Amino acid sequence: MKAKLAIIGAFSLAVAAIIAITALRKSEDSGKGSQETGLLNKTDASMVSGQTSPGPSAVEISMLYSTEKKEWIEEVAASFAKVHPEIKLKLVAKGSLDAEQALLEGVEKFTLFSPADSLVLNLLDADWTSKNRTKVLATSGEDAPQTLVITPLVFVAWEDRAAALTKAGGGVVTWKSLRKALTSNQGWPAVGGKTEWGFVKLGHTDPTRSNSGLQALTLMSFEFFGRPTLDVGDVLKPDYQAYIKDIEKGVTKFESSTGTMMTDMVRFGPSKYDISVVYESLAISQIENAQGRWGSLKVYYPQTTCWSDNPVALLQGDWVTPAQRTGARTWLAFLRSRANQERALAYGFRPGDPTVPVKTADAQNPFTRLAAYGVRVEVPPVAAPPSGPVVRNMLTMWSRVAAPGSR
Repeated sequence: MKAKLAIIGAFSLAVAAIIAITALRKSEDSGKGSQETGLLNKTDASMVSGQTSPGPSAVEISMLYSTEKKEWIEEVAASFAKVHPEIKLKLVAKGSLDAEQALLEGVEKFTLFSPADSLVLNLLDADWTSKNRTKVLATSGEDAPQTLVITPLVFVAWEDRAAALTKAGGGVVTWKSLRKALTSNQGWPAVGGKTEWGFVKLGHTDPTRSNSGLQALTLMSFEFFGRPTLDVGDVLKPDYQAYIKDIEKGVTKFESSTGTMMTDMVRFGPSKYDISVVYESLAISQIENAQGRWGSLKVYYPQTTCWSDNPVALLQGDWVTPAQRTGARTWLAFLRSRANQERALAYGFRPGDPTVPVKTADAQNPFTRLAAYGVRVEVPPVAAPPSGPVVRNMLTMWSRVAAPGSR
């Protein structure tokens, strides 16, 4: 009897052990299954979004760039992330002149800098050399500044106002005809405009903060001297300073953003601005929105213009590592690829690659679609940007003579 009970007890223990082991294995399998499901879900989410997260060994490169090309840069960056997960991009958009000051003051260290115009690169080069006794821009080789996209500076004006100005300016809008209209106590009637238009309201941005404002100041200067070159001595001449001061009387507010100014022109019409100075790319992006609100808004090209050549420079600082240099070169090659240069057309930019045509068979190409509003493929003569010392002295002159509070 005792032997029988012992056998039954041993059998019961064996069964219990088997049950316990089976339960443990099920628990482990369940946990493993949960982990695998979690990984699968994560993978599916990545595939759905179309993005690949940079791995832990990805090199990070940073780019400080001008705001007007933000939409194009961000679209290209999204494509870049899919094909180059080994490179992580940090993109910061900022007004060109504010960005130049941030670099100069060392607020942040960037791998790449792309202002709107070589004017600002020239200024950075001169300021950096003066402050640090070193060079921050390469002068030759693959790291020397190169053009991404280009856009000229243009006037945008309400068609009836522009008709009066072009008649007074011999068929084009000139700074001299603008000066006559802006300084006259008669307002618009001084250049054949209507009395009810009142005084002439000119729009351009603050040249100490915005590249388009600095370009406007440069074009005023070129027209005054009758040549597309300037030296420091030119900026010191009293008659030139008086001319600049006269024109700037017509600017009621110097905005820091060209985009904000253009939006206000469309929103408020000629009650805010009769004529403004903006990038062609910005005019292209907004001009259709203006039609039928306050009359017809059109693009007018000055006799001499400036390119916003949107240069990009791989900065020659000791904070840029060899791996970052390699990553930056890969990113720049991607930006300058034919597909991405062609894509820039949709945002109103002209490709920086001269082999990519501006005029295409695409019905949505803005350079053909918006021809009725004055947009054209051919541009007037383009002047080279002044040197860094000339730019710095122009800005000092403007702050002393024409800035709000100096008048």
